Amino acid sequence: MTKIRIILFALISVTLTSCTTEKHEFPIDKRYWDLNDYDKVVLELNYGYEADEKLPTFDDPQTRIIVEKLTDQQNFNIVLDDNELGIKHRNEVAEKFFSEWKDMNNIYDALDRKDQYLYDKEMLAVWHFGLGLQLKYFKLGNDQIKENADDPNSSRVENNIYSNVSTLIKNYLIYLDEINNENAFTEDGKAKLAEGINIYFPALIELYPNANYSGMKNKADLMLKKAESDKIKSSLDKLIKLIDSKKEKEKE
Repeated sequence: MTKIRIILFALISVTLTSCTTEKHEFPIDKRYWDLNDYDKVVLELNYGYEADEKLPTFDDPQTRIIVEKLTDQQNFNIVLDDNELGIKHRNEVAEKFFSEWKDMNNIYDALDRKDQYLYDKEMLAVWHFGLGLQLKYFKLGNDQIKENADDPNSSRVENNIYSNVSTLIKNYLIYLDEINNENAFTEDGKAKLAEGINIYFPALIELYPNANYSGMKNKADLMLKKAESDKIKSSLDKLIKLIDSKKEKEKE
């Protein structure tokens, strides 16, 4: 029994030592990552790994927490949802997170020799981070426009907001473009791709129910004809029906 305990202790010691001597360092003990953390982490993930070195993944128990921390939307929600803070400050923070997210998109976009994504689930988690962030970012920007305007109901203000919402919708359409790469995803990746449509697109439409979604519906129709995954097709079908239901309500 004593020998077994000694062996177990030795194994635990080796494991702990290997964790603390890795050449890549991440602030995994912090509850939330701030913008300074993202500056360092995104830089490390983009440029600190060798070409043949495996990046942190959901499937690796040792590095899973890094991906979870990186894509945890609470990192920006903790600031952007704090109504005690000013709109201008929150909007500035949102803009900086948006800039970080654009750099995050380069981390997990690699393809193998068979044109398969090496990190499809991780790439989509980064995408979902961005979809959720943009809902907050664009709303804060629109709220700030109204707050700074002499007349919040003026046509100029309405046009600026309309332009911003149109840009947001176009950004969301880029996510649907990934369906063109359906064969590059694993089955888990396809399910996660569909999950993003199910969660974030209804949230967008709920936030801006009177926006013009004709381009989104047209895109969804085209992707529905092209998609092979039942989960993706189901998600697109629900999206199309949701957009149609909003049109019917407008007519009433």
